[in-house]
Amino acid sequence: QVELVESGGGLVQPGKSLRLSCTVSGGTVSRYQMGWFRQAAGKEREFVASVASAGWSGMTSYYSDSVKGRFTISRDNTYNAVYLQMNTLKPEDTAVYYCNAFTVVDYWGQGTQVTVSL
Repeated sequence: QVELVESGGGLVQPGKSLRLSCTVSGGTVSRYQMGWFRQAAGKEREFVASVASAGWSGMTSYYSDSVKGRFTISRDNTYNAVYLQMNTLKPEDTAVYYCNAFTVVDYWGQGTQVTVSL
Protein backbone atom coordinates (compact mmCIF):
# COMPACT_ATOMS: atom_id res chain seq x y z
CA GLN A 1 0.00 0.00 0.00
CA VAL A 2 1.43 3.34 -1.05
CA GLU A 3 1.34 6.00 1.64
CA LEU A 4 2.23 9.68 1.31
CA VAL A 5 2.94 11.90 4.31
CA GLU A 6 3.28 15.67 3.95
CA SER A 7 5.07 17.96 6.37
CA GLY A 8 6.47 21.45 6.55
CA GLY A 9 3.34 23.54 6.56
CA GLY A 10 2.69 26.37 8.97
CA LEU A 11 2.07 30.06 9.41
CA VAL A 12 4.35 32.40 7.50
CA GLN A 13 4.39 36.10 6.66
CA PRO A 14 3.90 37.33 3.11
CA GLY A 15 7.14 37.37 1.15
CA LYS A 16 8.69 34.57 3.18
CA SER A 17 9.47 30.97 2.20
CA LEU A 18 8.45 27.47 3.20
CA ARG A 19 9.49 24.03 2.03
CA LEU A 20 6.99 21.22 2.02
CA SER A 21 8.08 17.61 2.11
CA CYS A 22 6.27 14.47 1.01
CA THR A 23 7.71 11.13 1.99
CA VAL A 24 6.54 8.02 0.20
CA SER A 25 6.36 4.51 1.60
CA GLY A 26 5.22 1.34 -0.10
CA GLY A 27 6.38 2.60 -3.48
CA THR A 28 9.34 4.08 -5.32
CA VAL A 29 8.95 7.79 -5.92
CA SER A 30 10.93 7.72 -9.16
CA ARG A 31 8.30 5.48 -10.74
CA TYR A 32 5.44 7.92 -10.18
CA GLN A 33 4.47 11.22 -11.58
CA MET A 34 4.58 13.26 -8.39
CA GLY A 35 2.61 16.41 -7.80
CA TRP A 36 1.37 18.99 -5.37
CA PHE A 37 -2.19 20.26 -5.25
CA ARG A 38 -3.86 22.70 -2.92
CA GLN A 39 -7.32 23.46 -1.68
CA ALA A 40 -8.29 26.79 -0.19
CA ALA A 41 -11.31 27.12 2.06
CA GLY A 42 -14.50 27.06 0.02
CA LYS A 43 -12.69 26.27 -3.22
CA GLU A 44 -11.97 23.20 -5.29
CA ARG A 45 -8.63 21.44 -5.20
CA GLU A 46 -6.26 22.84 -7.80
CA PHE A 47 -3.02 21.78 -9.43
CA VAL A 48 0.17 23.46 -8.20
CA ALA A 49 3.15 21.58 -9.61
CA SER A 50 4.26 18.18 -10.85
CA VAL A 51 7.39 16.33 -11.85
CA ALA A 52 7.43 13.47 -14.34
CA SER A 53 8.49 9.97 -13.42
CA ALA A 54 12.15 9.15 -14.01
CA GLY A 55 11.25 6.68 -16.74
CA TRP A 56 9.30 9.30 -18.68
CA SER A 57 11.51 12.34 -18.94
CA GLY A 58 13.66 12.62 -15.89
CA MET A 59 12.89 15.74 -13.91
CA THR A 60 10.55 17.56 -16.30
CA SER A 61 8.35 19.73 -14.13
CA TYR A 62 5.16 21.71 -14.63
CA TYR A 63 3.63 24.58 -12.70
CA SER A 64 0.39 26.45 -12.53
CA ASP A 65 0.60 30.03 -13.74
CA SER A 66 -0.12 31.32 -10.24
CA VAL A 67 3.05 29.81 -8.77
CA LYS A 68 5.43 29.74 -11.75
CA GLY A 69 8.68 31.46 -10.89
CA ARG A 70 8.02 31.28 -7.14
CA PHE A 71 7.63 27.55 -6.41
CA THR A 72 10.00 24.72 -7.28
CA ILE A 73 9.19 21.02 -7.17
CA SER A 74 11.97 18.48 -6.79
CA ARG A 75 12.29 14.76 -6.27
CA ASP A 76 14.91 12.99 -4.16
CA ASN A 77 15.15 9.34 -5.13
CA THR A 78 17.59 8.60 -2.30
CA TYR A 79 15.11 9.66 0.36
CA ASN A 80 12.06 8.61 -1.65
CA ALA A 81 10.60 12.07 -1.22
CA VAL A 82 9.28 15.05 -3.11
CA TYR A 83 9.63 18.64 -2.06
CA LEU A 84 7.91 21.90 -2.84
CA GLN A 85 10.04 24.98 -2.24
CA MET A 86 7.72 27.96 -1.95
CA ASN A 87 9.25 31.44 -2.14
CA THR A 88 7.73 34.89 -2.07
CA LEU A 89 4.57 33.56 -0.52
CA LYS A 90 1.34 35.50 -0.89
CA PRO A 91 -1.86 35.45 1.17
CA GLU A 92 -3.62 33.79 -1.76
CA ASP A 93 -1.27 30.81 -1.37
CA THR A 94 -3.07 29.96 1.86
CA ALA A 95 -4.50 26.46 1.52
CA VAL A 96 -4.15 22.84 2.50
CA TYR A 97 -1.42 21.37 0.31
CA TYR A 98 -1.68 17.76 -0.81
CA CYS A 99 0.98 15.47 -2.22
CA ASN A 100 -0.05 13.22 -5.10
CA ALA A 101 1.52 10.17 -6.71
CA PHE A 102 0.11 8.93 -10.00
CA THR A 103 0.65 5.88 -12.13
CA VAL A 104 -2.49 3.99 -13.04
CA VAL A 105 -4.21 5.21 -9.88
CA ASP A 106 -3.92 8.32 -7.73
CA TYR A 107 -2.49 8.27 -4.25
CA TRP A 108 -2.95 11.22 -1.89
CA GLY A 109 -1.48 12.36 1.38
CA GLN A 110 -3.51 13.78 4.25
CA GLY A 111 -2.50 17.37 3.53
CA THR A 112 -0.59 20.06 5.37
CA GLN A 113 -1.92 23.54 6.12
CA VAL A 114 -0.06 26.58 4.80
CA THR A 115 -1.24 29.96 6.04
CA VAL A 116 0.29 33.15 4.69
CA SER A 117 -0.64 36.11 6.87
CA LEU A 118 0.79 39.01 8.83
